[in-house]
Amino acid sequence: MIRSPSTHGTARRLAAQAAVEEATHPAETTRSQAETQARLQVLIESRAIWCAIGGALIGLGLGFFVFGDHRPPLAGEESIQVYGSVVGGVTAALAFLLGFSLNTRLANIWLGQRPRIRQVMDTLALLVVHASIAVMVSLGLFRVFQEAFIGLTVDHIAGAVLLAIVGGTAGYFSFNSGARINAFTLSTLLAIFTASGVLVSMIFAENPFWWHVMFSELGTGQAGLTSFWTFNTTLVVSGTIITTLTAFITRDLEIWSDHISGTRDQELERRQAGRRRPNGSLPLGARLTAAVSRHVSRPRIGLVRSVMIAMGVSLAGVGLVPISLHHDIHVLFTAGFGLSFLILLLGMPYLLPGFPRTFYLVSYLAAAGVIFAGALWEPIGYYNLTSLELIGAAVLLSWMVVFIRNIAAQVAQLKGPFS
Repeated sequence: MIRSPSTHGTARRLAAQAAVEEATHPAETTRSQAETQARLQVLIESRAIWCAIGGALIGLGLGFFVFGDHRPPLAGEESIQVYGSVVGGVTAALAFLLGFSLNTRLANIWLGQRPRIRQVMDTLALLVVHASIAVMVSLGLFRVFQEAFIGLTVDHIAGAVLLAIVGGTAGYFSFNSGARINAFTLSTLLAIFTASGVLVSMIFAENPFWWHVMFSELGTGQAGLTSFWTFNTTLVVSGTIITTLTAFITRDLEIWSDHISGTRDQELERRQAGRRRPNGSLPLGARLTAAVSRHVSRPRIGLVRSVMIAMGVSLAGVGLVPISLHHDIHVLFTAGFGLSFLILLLGMPYLLPGFPRTFYLVSYLAAAGVIFAGALWEPIGYYNLTSLELIGAAVLLSWMVVFIRNIAAQVAQLKGPFS
């Protein structure tokens, strides 16, 4: 029977044990691994509850302090919306750091083996993502409820309780996210953060007709200071998150590649056994066939990593160099992002041979959809560039989810149930 861990060093010991077992058996799940992971997940939930309690106390204390002399509305100046976004952002950031520290330094040791600058950039980007999502959710929800209950104000006790709920919720989910982060959850965070950031910049744009031009118009001074900083920061952080996501994706792909390459080499060796000469050598034709077979069937994880990093760098470059700052460089980064994405879509059978054929079909359909959408913009002129960018973003995020789920399925098939 699994006992509930209670010592101070249990989290560190369990996480380190899980990391060692995963490194020893990356392509399978042993009974020991399953038991260690189960105990670690129970402990993570316990720590997440403590973070929720801490976040609730922060919100409760702030609520009694700031709402003691007035009845706050749900949204507007000096409202629960304003202070809730502060509480949510702070507690989400702190809880994420605690959870991610447990995950990165102990459960996923490979993350801590990368260059220090990459670790710092990834941590800061993920910190901004979690804090920003908590802030934007708080701003949006209380705005909606205020519109539903026009004129509603609450006393200081109810206001403090609402802030406690915000702090507790942000702390609980952010700790869980940091402690259990993987490729799939990271892609979900990327989609939520990017969509929320762009939506906020659209709402605060001072030029209501920005969409007559393109999305990059939101990152110019004409859109207003709030829209300018929100849009460009969202792109820079999203680009950094893509490079972080690449690390998780290539880690899983390498586990899959090692297994599938070994299996194919064994199968090829069995086929060639009957063609060997008495001295053990192979005819020239057999050697050429084997060389071509190995080249065609070898997964090219390094190329996948390079193209995805190029996507992340290009997206960050779009935010770092707004179109109003330098038009040509901005367009170059935008084109680099689109080209990298198309290379991934069209090159999947070559980059990752051995994936399901249905995934190749989805990739080709996605590429055809992007190309057709581009043709509707130019030369057909059916819609403007903003519509094309919306379609491209939807295709990218949808395909990324399918890609990551296929990777997870391939790795899960290798590991299977523990024996």
